[in-house]
Amino acid sequence: MTSSALSYCAPLGEVPLLEPTAWRAELLARLEQDFRLITLFGRRQQETVQVTAVLEDSQGGFRLSRTVFLADTGYHELTSTRPELHCFERELHEQTGLHIAGHPWLKPVRFEGKEQAVMNSYPFYQVEGKEVHEVAVGPIHAGVIEPGSFRFSCLGEQVHHLEIQLGYQHRGVERQLLQRDPRLLTPLVETISGDTSVGHAWAYCAAVESLAECETTLEADVGRALALELERVAMHLAGLSGLAADLGFLQGATTYGRLRTTAINTTMRLCGSRFGRGALRPGGVNLQLSPDLLKLVDANVALLRRDLVSVNELFLSARTVQHRLRGVGVLPNGRAKELGMVGLVGRASGIALDARRLVHTGAYQLLPIQPVVLVDGDCWSRAKVRVEELDASLSWISAVLAHHANWQQPRRPLQSLAPNHIAVSLVEGWRGEIVHCLETDGQGALSHYKVQDPSFRNWIGLALALRGNEISDFPICNKSFDLSYCGHDL
Repeated sequence: MTSSALSYCAPLGEVPLLEPTAWRAELLARLEQDFRLITLFGRRQQETVQVTAVLEDSQGGFRLSRTVFLADTGYHELTSTRPELHCFERELHEQTGLHIAGHPWLKPVRFEGKEQAVMNSYPFYQVEGKEVHEVAVGPIHAGVIEPGSFRFSCLGEQVHHLEIQLGYQHRGVERQLLQRDPRLLTPLVETISGDTSVGHAWAYCAAVESLAECETTLEADVGRALALELERVAMHLAGLSGLAADLGFLQGATTYGRLRTTAINTTMRLCGSRFGRGALRPGGVNLQLSPDLLKLVDANVALLRRDLVSVNELFLSARTVQHRLRGVGVLPNGRAKELGMVGLVGRASGIALDARRLVHTGAYQLLPIQPVVLVDGDCWSRAKVRVEELDASLSWISAVLAHHANWQQPRRPLQSLAPNHIAVSLVEGWRGEIVHCLETDGQGALSHYKVQDPSFRNWIGLALALRGNEISDFPICNKSFDLSYCGHDL
């Protein structure tokens, strides 16, 4: 398949079904080797829970394995040995009721199916000491921000512990995705996290196309990558604008914000939506790619590149910006690896992880993008990654517009999905890797749909990065991570 999304599709019978002890031993052994965890999820089947682990090797290949546990008996936790499993085991327990013995932090992730009042009794961790005080922020915030509760345990101004409670807008997305024709889910998928509409749509399209054996064209793949890179540009500009505003650096706040408007208006001209909704559909793209419009895109990209040179220089050279960002909110490389950080957060902490460099076909193989990797893991590094990724994405768009001339390709029809199959797709969104897992039953209908936004893995990184910092540093740290609330809550 000509696709820049990493994908895997196979009959269910080809996925190894192991005994619990063997499954556990294999999982731990592979994680000690060159494999890394992509996702871990479960499905309740009467009194048992089927658990699926998806691993990725260093070349972008997937390895799946399964086991079945009795829900009441379960298994002994793996988080103490492999901390990157922390959020997955919490979710597994909450979604399926699987007993996970000895887990150090087995608290609700989203409060799925529970009354709102239950959230008021959330067991926040408490730091003891006469002079320790707690500061509660949220769940309702000033300004335009989604609901989340942040509990700070402080000694004076210094934060000793931050606990983040989410789940206030849990929407039951995964259940809704099972209630419609699996080939017509794009409008719902695009709302999983509104600022990542293109990224989630591509992950869905790649998975459903592999199940339908639909071969997409190189032209369609380039069009999808163009939409994705415009989304990356727009959201990095929005993030830098917000970060500059929190710093009181008004030149950056206003200029980055103005340029974001240029980026999203460019996307609107291509597909009719500033957020890229409608740009991707199974079988191809739905973009208006006339020669005149492509000239406009090229001109807008040239404007962005020209104006970013001056504002980036002002932003990065300002002493006030450096003073507020350098050494603040540090997430060291070792801790980031241990927690399984992904996307720009991981790359700012020295983890060279970018799915775009692992594809062997499609737009990113035609014109590769090298990942931007820094090592300090502080707010400065996360801002600098954005600045450099902006330049890389805009340069890539300019190159692909000059290189690729034939864009007019019709969407290919999507046939019925293969019965008793599983498909996994991974797309490098602007925050990091987006994972969609689809499983069909004997009639080719969806029996399970697992969605994973990169925010799901990275929220714990924000909580730990703030330790030892002053509580006034939190808005800056929070904006430097720039995570999705709704993408986590699903």
